[in-house]
Amino acid sequence: MQSTRQQIISHLQRLGRATVRELGQLLGLTPTGIRQHLTMLERDGLVVAREERGRVGRPTLVYFLTEKAEELFPKLYDELALALLQEVQALQGKEGLHRLLRRVAARLVIPHLERVEGRPLRERVKETVKLMAEQGCLVEWRQEGDAFYIDEFTCPFSRVARQEPAVCALHVETVKMMVGADTRLTQSLLRGQRACTYRVRPS
Repeated sequence: MQSTRQQIISHLQRLGRATVRELGQLLGLTPTGIRQHLTMLERDGLVVAREERGRVGRPTLVYFLTEKAEELFPKLYDELALALLQEVQALQGKEGLHRLLRRVAARLVIPHLERVEGRPLRERVKETVKLMAEQGCLVEWRQEGDAFYIDEFTCPFSRVARQEPAVCALHVETVKMMVGADTRLTQSLLRGQRACTYRVRPS
């Protein structure tokens, strides 16, 4: 991202809001120049403008960051998740960690179960793959005989999984609950294979 736009974003992050005039004074640019940068940031969904009316005169446009802009700043989610998993294992052992992951999987799946309830296995697999894609995974499925295979080419927990492979059980349990059938992880990205492959068979 261009340096000037980064400065605008950093300024809005610190102060929460700014006008064209304020940004111009900060960066030493003309109002026209500032507006050009703000237009690009609005196009990218990083800032929004709102009219605010003062005591006199015309309303003033005030600029704010969007939630999308928040994603540009560093986040420590992976470090936090890993620390929590390691602490649970230290306190409750591996079995305690796996119990926790099964409970978390259920919590994640419950809001989506209505999408698959009452459907035949093939439709449940298709809907599960659709949900995984909606969550940002690169995923495909295929059928071989009475078994279905879900190939997940990207891992949503890759950084955590490399240090704590137990987290893979969370995703296996999630797929199992969605498809409502026997589910096994037959290939793994962690083992250097091309995908995490879930084999799904009728229970």
